[in-house]
Amino acid sequence: MEALILYYDDTYPSVKEQKAFEKNIFNKTHRTDSEIALLEGLTVVYKGSIDLYFYVIGSSYENELMLMAVLNCLFDSLSQMLRKNVEKRALLENMEGLFLAVDEIVDGGVILESDPQQVVHRVALRGEDVPLTEQTVSQVLQSAKEQIKWSLLR
Repeated sequence: MEALILYYDDTYPSVKEQKAFEKNIFNKTHRTDSEIALLEGLTVVYKGSIDLYFYVIGSSYENELMLMAVLNCLFDSLSQMLRKNVEKRALLENMEGLFLAVDEIVDGGVILESDPQQVVHRVALRGEDVPLTEQTVSQVLQSAKEQIKWSLLR
């Protein structure tokens, strides 16, 4: 099991504690059809997709509907960005998009956005702002393809 988890507090301060928590969550949730669980005094909302699991976790006092709104926003944003191909390989190839989406949705554990359309729009704008010297070869080629395509369609 591989995990990308962002911790916004020190509930699990060591890497060892974090890995044990992650394993426990996965073991408790990966074979069930429900979307909400209470585990170790935390509210866990989750969603599976092909070979990935997405989790949003809050304290037991958090509103489950708000946590689910964050989860759905993240999943729907990624689905749009990955052209409905939300699977491990596609996500690994687009990790910067994932990080940008998470940055648009949550900042330091505070929910900023729950509309996937807004997140995708902002991620696209932020992606275009990358200076040419910091872009990868594939990004430069993709940009050139888009410019050629639009110039031919005019």
